[in-house]
Amino acid sequence: MDLQLKGQQALVLGASRGLGRAIAQRLGEEGATCTIAGRHEDTIGKAAQELREATGAVYHPLVTDSCNAPLLAQAIDQAAQRMGGLAILVNSAARPSGAFPEDFAHVDEALILHDFEEKFLGTLRAARAAVPHMAKAGWGRIVAIGGLTARNAGSISAGARNAALVNLVRTMSRSQELGRNQITANVVHPALTVTETMEERLHQMAQRTGFPMAAMIDAAARDNPQGRLVTALEVADVVCFLCSPRSSAINGEAIGVGGGSGAGISY
Repeated sequence: MDLQLKGQQALVLGASRGLGRAIAQRLGEEGATCTIAGRHEDTIGKAAQELREATGAVYHPLVTDSCNAPLLAQAIDQAAQRMGGLAILVNSAARPSGAFPEDFAHVDEALILHDFEEKFLGTLRAARAAVPHMAKAGWGRIVAIGGLTARNAGSISAGARNAALVNLVRTMSRSQELGRNQITANVVHPALTVTETMEERLHQMAQRTGFPMAAMIDAAARDNPQGRLVTALEVADVVCFLCSPRSSAINGEAIGVGGGSGAGISY
């Protein structure tokens, strides 16, 4: 299937590594021109160079921070100017959960406030800045990376921010600003995913909890009916479809990409 992404302009926030980088890779492989954004000039510049070499696609590095509203808006305008437009926005800019306590007794209020600032407000700010550029193109795609913690109890901060993200994106999808300009907005919920930073994240969790890293990986794999962890590129395949003109009938949805992980029912 041709995803009709050749020549489209995409901005991926949080793309220096992990899921964001995998999503940028897939978009480039489909022929999109990409701006990839991160907080550090050296890491995002290196990622852009490596992605160019791997895919042959065009990647523009950009430094920004979802917690800095003026800087983010300026960066999105700059990305649109560089690429000659902006039709696709993917927000993968947020810390992975698990490195800090998020249970009832120990979760830090400052962590919760930062999580909402970074992911919830970051997505709202980015969408507000990107929609005028999408309107000029006559269509657009917004995809926010959430997490299956939204559907499972146990993680106060990560669960709350991802659940709130679903409400935000659904509300945005119903707005006139998006609808009349053929712009869709969706959320993708990964579970624990194989990325180049997964071991680093699990090592931090192991140090904090005393639970062996290998046991955590094994437990997550057993929770998947397929008996394995989903990879970053598998998540990116779903995101890439949602970014395409082919996905026009999917709007305001939250799609799990954990391979069937979790026993919860979403309807």
